Amino acid sequence: MDIPHILNFLGEDHEDYFHAITPPVIQSSNFCYPTVKTLREAILNEVHAPFYTRGYNPTVAILRKKLAALEHAEDALVFASGTAAMVAAVMSVVKGGDHAVCVQKPYSWTNSLFNKYLVEYGVTATMVDGTDLANIEKAIKPNTKLIYLETPNSITFELQDIEAISKIAKPHGIAIVVDNSYSSPICQNPITLGADLVVHSASKYIGGHSDVVAGVVCGSKERMESIFHKEFMNLGGIISPHDAWLMIRSLRTLELRVNKSVEVAQKVVDALENHPKVEKMYFPFSKSNPQLALAKRQMKSATGLFSVLLKADEKGIERFCDNLKRFRMACSWGGYESLCYPFCAMPEEGRKMSNLPVNLVRFYIGIDEPDLVLGDITQALEKV
Repeated sequence: MDIPHILNFLGEDHEDYFHAITPPVIQSSNFCYPTVKTLREAILNEVHAPFYTRGYNPTVAILRKKLAALEHAEDALVFASGTAAMVAAVMSVVKGGDHAVCVQKPYSWTNSLFNKYLVEYGVTATMVDGTDLANIEKAIKPNTKLIYLETPNSITFELQDIEAISKIAKPHGIAIVVDNSYSSPICQNPITLGADLVVHSASKYIGGHSDVVAGVVCGSKERMESIFHKEFMNLGGIISPHDAWLMIRSLRTLELRVNKSVEVAQKVVDALENHPKVEKMYFPFSKSNPQLALAKRQMKSATGLFSVLLKADEKGIERFCDNLKRFRMACSWGGYESLCYPFCAMPEEGRKMSNLPVNLVRFYIGIDEPDLVLGDITQALEKV
């Protein structure tokens, strides 16, 4: 895969917009045609032709081509948030009376979808520890239509073996959806391992500048057209042309940003792993990760997100986080800035539901230097 070509050229027909280096923002909500025949053709092919921007927009179309190519997919659709993309992908597979298998500890709104929302429409779900293939195999029922994976997840980074699960699912006609937000398309490509649909919170690495909220679904042309005509057009969770343009801008540096984040995070994790105040390190490429072999087989590398279980009580965690100088306290990740998110800040109900300890802290390494961020974490640990 020629990543530089995809990021900087694919979909950009410069002759169509005055040879401008940067693609234009086609802000128009509506598109007109000179004849009834050409108007009719656009209406009949709204998934691939401009008629009304809720369906197809030329700026968004450039982004779709790039994201599909990055994920080795035939097509992609872009949504107003990662949650909108995830919900559309799931709802495109299941209907009333169906059953789904979902990994334990998924993103909070994924958990809510399976355990609160879909049950009202007659869809049941079994949450399993996906690190053990036997758990997934045992959870499959005659009416199972979907296996939902999040590998790795974005808090404690458990992985699932996509290729092995695909071999279990395919004989039963079960679709596999993978949330690939942690890895980005640079570090992992689930479709090449047997996934049917890949979803992203594009607010993370794909957006990359903490200024866009968006989501992506990638898959076959057939599945994308089905989602387009049902979940995408009916629910209307589209992004604006301007937000699509911001993400096209961001993709130009995606590989550089991700690789920088990966490089620094690995150095920080290696240095902290045996620190006397670190009880446990959560990172796919950590030397202590029992799934390290799977991580190396399935992923090109980890990214800049890791969690640390510190030897401290809640007050100690507050002192530690309050004394960090280079890390901003915030959720999400993928931007320029390095972030810290202490889970003791979550409301108690949410923490209990997620079964997260108060001494767990998640870090994101942005575009930073290893000595600076490591020095900052080390000095703050002295306050614990």
